Amino acid sequence: MNRKRRNTGPEGGISRPSALVVLTVAAVLSLAGCSRKADTDAPAPVTANGNITLTPAQRAHITLYTVASSQFRRTVESSGVVDFDNDQATSVLAPFSGPVARLLVSAGDKVARGQPLALVDSSDFATAVSAYSKALTTARNARRLADTDKDLLAHNGVSAREAEQAETDAANDEADRDAALQGLVSLDIDPQTIKALQQGRPVPRVQGVIRAPISGTVAEKLITPGQLLQAGTTPCFTVADLSKVWVMAQISDADVALVQPGDPADVLSDATPGGFSGTVTNVSAEVSPDTRSVIARVEVNNPGDLLKKQMYVRVLLQSRAQSSGLLVPVSAILRDDENLPFVYIAQEDGGFARRAVTLGNRVGDQYDIAAGLKAGERVVVDGGIFLQFMQSQ
Repeated sequence: MNRKRRNTGPEGGISRPSALVVLTVAAVLSLAGCSRKADTDAPAPVTANGNITLTPAQRAHITLYTVASSQFRRTVESSGVVDFDNDQATSVLAPFSGPVARLLVSAGDKVARGQPLALVDSSDFATAVSAYSKALTTARNARRLADTDKDLLAHNGVSAREAEQAETDAANDEADRDAALQGLVSLDIDPQTIKALQQGRPVPRVQGVIRAPISGTVAEKLITPGQLLQAGTTPCFTVADLSKVWVMAQISDADVALVQPGDPADVLSDATPGGFSGTVTNVSAEVSPDTRSVIARVEVNNPGDLLKKQMYVRVLLQSRAQSSGLLVPVSAILRDDENLPFVYIAQEDGGFARRAVTLGNRVGDQYDIAAGLKAGERVVVDGGIFLQFMQSQ
């Protein structure tokens, strides 16, 4: 039986034309397989205009935010320095002259109003005690003579003129006595000592006592034992109520209009945990010639006396004035190699373009975009780091 002969080559293999067909089909199938793999695994291409194109699977992991004009209250961030509440702090001056005999308190001690702070050996006390003793005796004698002349006048023992003169002398001496007593009181001499003088009893050596004018904390101790004090001029202590302090915040010219008395504020310090709440109580009417800034005074609650005078702090002033602008989430902001901010914008062709922006104030977890965006544009808020990585490949 005759069989159909296969188309073979000279050596019985497949002929050259058939081999070419097989190789061509294999190559096409191989390219098709590679193409399908590239659709899912290969990096997204970057087009000639710099836009990034993603596959549908990659695009599903990108979250967009539509930019729109918003009303908000700005937060003004500045630096500040802690100071005493000068309405609740006082400098204690020496009320009399003389050397310091003994200090009774140290810086940081809590004191009550009227509590002794230091003892002073002052000649002012000896002079005042002596003057009061003499005035007291003179007034008593003058009053006794005036009473005697008054009795004699009733029995025609002295003339009316003599009796009147005696009464005038007694009144003058009693006025001198009262003035000398006020001198003792002004020196804050112990009432028991004054009572002993009035009763004619001897009194021990009297030392001057410097007392706390208000209740609070001894914030500063400015004298040492043996130091000679000058009445009315030598500062001895600073006593302050530290439950509240002032923070002097420096406000730039551009932000002065945003800060008004009554605005709430937060005070932050690296040296203390958490933050402190406060309120703007005053905005200076002048610009500092050194820093070209305006000082806003913030009254701050200070539990535990953690804020100390001259401590540097950060101040976040919450302006109550309404502002408008374009807000985008903080997560949309990326940084380039020069630390300049930029975002990725969704394009009409489905790609993503990189665009530099200018940041304004931060408002909570959003940034006010001063330049670079328009209302209605869509920015990437989740997946931007992936786009940045793809673009750098």
